[in-house]
Formats: sequence, C-alpha cells, structure tokens
Amino acid sequence: MIDTIKTTPYMDQKMGTAGLRKKSKVVLQPNYFENFIQSIFNVISPQGKTYVIGGDGRFYNDIAIQKLIKMAAANGVKKLIVGQNGYLSTPASSNMILKNHTDGGFVLTASHNPGGENGDFGIKFATSTGGQCSAQVSERIFNETQNISEYKIMNSADVDLSQIGSQKLLDMEIEVVDPIKDYVKLMEGIFDFPAIRKLFAEGFTMRFDAMNAVTGPYAIEIFENVLGAAKGSVLNSTPKPDFGGLHPDPNLVYAKELVDIMYSDDAPDFGAANDGDGDRNMILGKKFFVTPSDSLAILTDNYAYIPAYKNGIFGVAKSMATSTAVARVAARHNIGYYEVPTGWKYFVNLMDSRRITFCGEESFGTGSSHIREKDGIWAILFWLNIIASSKKSVEEITMEHWKKYGRSYYLRFDFDGIKTDVANDLMKNLENKLPSLTGKTYGEFKIKLAEVFTYHDPVDNSSTSNGMRILTEDGSRIVFRLSGTSSSGATLRVYLEKLEHEKLREDPVAMVEGLLKIAFEVAEIRERTGKQKADIIT
Repeated sequence: MIDTIKTTPYMDQKMGTAGLRKKSKVVLQPNYFENFIQSIFNVISPQGKTYVIGGDGRFYNDIAIQKLIKMAAANGVKKLIVGQNGYLSTPASSNMILKNHTDGGFVLTASHNPGGENGDFGIKFATSTGGQCSAQVSERIFNETQNISEYKIMNSADVDLSQIGSQKLLDMEIEVVDPIKDYVKLMEGIFDFPAIRKLFAEGFTMRFDAMNAVTGPYAIEIFENVLGAAKGSVLNSTPKPDFGGLHPDPNLVYAKELVDIMYSDDAPDFGAANDGDGDRNMILGKKFFVTPSDSLAILTDNYAYIPAYKNGIFGVAKSMATSTAVARVAARHNIGYYEVPTGWKYFVNLMDSRRITFCGEESFGTGSSHIREKDGIWAILFWLNIIASSKKSVEEITMEHWKKYGRSYYLRFDFDGIKTDVANDLMKNLENKLPSLTGKTYGEFKIKLAEVFTYHDPVDNSSTSNGMRILTEDGSRIVFRLSGTSSSGATLRVYLEKLEHEKLREDPVAMVEGLLKIAFEVAEIRERTGKQKADIIT
C-alpha cells in the first residue's frame, strides 16, 4: 500500500557538489530525509527507471536505505540494484551504474566526515554517467525542498538486504548484489595482478587502514585474499556506524595508527588508507609520506607500467589549488593538461569528452576515467603496480621523480573561524589589489601574474571563478580560497608552493616561509582577521 504523507519544507536542504551533508541529528528530524528524497524524485522523474543504492555503513544508513527503497517503489521506480546489507563504496557504486547502464544511483555517505549519532550523515545522487549531478539539477532539487508538501512511501515491512538475489516490492524489482565482486573484476582488468601477487609472495609487506569504514571488506578481498598480502595487513577492516570513534579522513592527523606504524623502526614496506566511502587515499613508505599532489604526478609519469594504460592516456587534470607537479609531467609526455575549480564534476566533463584519463585534488582524491569518481583503492593498486614493476621503494620512486622534475614544496595553511563578512571583505580587497601586484618583487620572488582564477570549460562553454592566485617567475605560487562560508564563519585557505630543483630534502615549512610572508602582507591577514598564524597546516 502506498501512503501519501503531508509534510512541510525544511529551509536548509541545500545540495552541494558532493551531495547533502548534515549532522545526523538534523537528518533525524521528522520527515527530513523523506523530504529530500522526494524532492530528488520530483526533479528526476524516476518512473520506469533503474537506480543503484548503497552506503558507507555509517549511523542511520540502515534505516535511511529502507526508507529510500520504499519511497522508490511508491514513486514508480522499475528496479533497484542494492549492495548486500546496504554497503557500497562510492567508487564501486559509480562502476555499478556504468556497468549496468542504470539511470543513476544513491550513495548514503558523508565521505571523510565523522559518523555516529553526533557525527555527520550524507546523501550523494549520481547520474547515469556514474558521477555527480550538475549544479543546475542540484539547484532544482534545492528549490523543490523549499516547496514540498507531501511525499510517497510504501507502507510495508523492511526488505531483507542480507541475501543476494531478486525480490519484489509492489511492481519494483530489488536485486541485492555482492558489493565487492564487480569492483574486484574492474581492478583486475586495469592492473597487473600477477606482478603484484608475485611482489607479496617475495615478502613485500603493507598495512592498509580502512578506518572502520566501507572499504575494509574490499581491502580484505583484494589485498589479502586475491593478491596474497599477509593476513592482518588490513587494519580496522570492519565497517562500524561510528567508525569505531575514528575520523575516517586519510591524512597524517586522523590516520594516526597507520602513521605511527609506518614511522616506526620496523615499518612495513608500504602503507595506505581510505576515507569513509573509499574515494580518498593516502600513500606512505617507510618513514616517508607522499603528498597527494606528488602522487598524482608520479602516477601520471608511470602510466606505462599499467596494462590498461600502456598504449597511452588522453591527458591529466588537477584542481587549481593542487600543486603544479603534474603539469611538468604532462608537458614532458606531451599529453593534455587542465586546471579546474574544486569539484569532481569538472573532471567528469573532461573524462566524458576524452580529454583526460587521470585527475586529482590536493585533498587526497585521485582517479581516472575507469569510473566517474575518485577512487582510493585504484590509486593504491597503481602504486603497488609501479613498485612491483620497477622493483623500487616508495621513497626511491618519489626521489627519482623529484630529481627528474623538481620538487614542489607544497603546504596548505587554514585560518579557521573567520567572521563571514570579514572573510569576504579580505577577499574583495585582495581581488582589487591583484592588478597592482604583477611585476612587484618580494625578497627572492618576482610576481609574474596575479589574478582571479577563472575556468572556461571546453565542453559546455561555462565559466567558473574559483579563488585567486599569485604566480612568481621561478614557478612558485600562492593561492587563496574561501571554504565553508556560512553564518558560523569561514575558513581562509592559503596554498603555498615553492618549486626547487636542487634542495630536495628540506623542511617544507621552512621552504615556503618566504611565500607565507608575502601571503600575510598582500592579503592583510593579521590586520583583517587578528590571526598571527594558521590554525591548521597540512
């Protein structure tokens, strides 16, 4: 039986580039989740269509997925493909959408944000491309949430998602599938699994931290069962609603257990971690950290080791804030190169038009055109394939890369909790000042160009402005961006990059000190915010 439930709008259901992310307690409000899902259905017209559903296993996922299934049936969806027990990583979901030619999919995740009742909850809606929906569709969904008056839902028992197979709810087919099998097959078709298997058979050791999130079972199957890594190589492998109290963000701060292992005297050969939904990655060697910017450059430079890419790649793209390390690789290989605003959707346009094969962001996201999302395990397997083929360590591979291309000393300085009007005034003042900066000299740095970064999409001819940048004649950069602008304040993010060809093992903070002084001066950070130093350096 279909129930039509009267409801009233919530005013904060704005959908960003990565979907809806809210505190769990916000989503637990009566009809909050239902309003948002019905608004999506009202926009996408789901009658007779097929969708993929899964999530990262965080708090409220199990209840929300059951609601979503019942609402899909009530709204005329023809078929749902659901990960067993409701689990599905974001990369696996994108693959499943593409493999089955579905009309899109829903992934219930807040990515790298904490979980639990006091944590965060999120929903991503993907289109038939396997990637995020457009800003235009997101805006239509938001507008719908502001006017919704009712939603439709089946008045029925919960669906059993524990058993693989097909069942019916009203006229809708529900196919419960193994969330791991198709993804493993995809990876086997890209990488040289026999070479990696031989690497482990010869005694190579690794630790992978799943951070009690969704990729734990994927990692057990791929690294331990298929490739033969020693049992116990995967840490925190069981997905938990609150991630076991961990913050599932794969960086040097939150993946502390892995970092401590990799910087110990008896460290394994290789370390890696994923985030909550499996799209981010961190790479470590013995007492050695690879920045995401360097990782993208190294993967691009070594694409010929990978069976799926050995005949060449179309090109590579990075977010503007990401270091220019990959630009030098693209130039040497004579492949396409693009700088885009922050947001994976910009990469999708370039992938779909066959302008790029690889892409990445400084925030630990790397991917390729095998799907339309960033993919943490893909990046880790890429590194393992390079190691197996080159017979070199993580540190050796990185050091050789720096000697060949130079090293981009690269850090991000976050100034948190700035009043929104103060942050906006700072950026406006800086924008007005940019034209006068070109040609000026500050210490060892002469400014070559100072501008608002504007991206002209070669596919849809749209233009997007995203932050400001100062380029110096020696190849160094300063980038300014605002993040999290809201009634609670904003974060000013300052990205500093110093290109060095000789000094390759220096302290990164010391290397960018001169650029930091320029950033403070030209943006008037101290005078306008009262902050004497950054709150967080990454």
